[in-house]
Amino acid sequence: MIYGYIRVSSTDQNEDRQRIAIAAKDVPPKNVYMDKQSGKDFDRPQYKKLVRKLKPGDTVYVLSIDRLGRNYKDVQEQWRIITKEKGADVCVIDMPLLDTRTAKDLMGTFIADLVLQILSFVAENERANIKKRQEQGIAAAKARGVRFGRPEKCVPENFVEIVKKWEQHDLTTRDALRLCDMSRATFYRKIRENEATKTIRCKK
Repeated sequence: MIYGYIRVSSTDQNEDRQRIAIAAKDVPPKNVYMDKQSGKDFDRPQYKKLVRKLKPGDTVYVLSIDRLGRNYKDVQEQWRIITKEKGADVCVIDMPLLDTRTAKDLMGTFIADLVLQILSFVAENERANIKKRQEQGIAAAKARGVRFGRPEKCVPENFVEIVKKWEQHDLTTRDALRLCDMSRATFYRKIRENEATKTIRCKK
């Protein structure tokens, strides 16, 4: 039996390129398994289902090694499970050297293992670099005064009057929240800020 495995990192990514490449290998659509999930680990339902189905002599097609996973050690372990424990073959379409069907002798196996280690390391290293660049970008933006998260809720101009009426029970909590267009938690927080600073500020 031949199978295909597709992985995209989120529901926003398009899997068409992987699906076309695997279809070109004559993999039946019913034998194609796809996860829309991060490649940080192998806790993926469709991948697990695929591995459970594998039998000796089966072949699994994947477009590129990073579609299999991005964690260096985990990729190696899953490669071992598929090829050694299950007795199946793996074919990485965009890297012909990673095709265990043509690497059965000692030298071929050595080359495939070496290429796998290098590519897995590169994939994991790139993931670490992306994360580092993101952290550096966020730190630089914060240093420039860029604010992250939801914008600060502004209070209405008559907030003090609304609070006074609320405290005197001339307004119910529900009415006060409606007039201020705030949640209960934000309303109480703004009251505390007012008591602490004696002024109402709206941080832009």
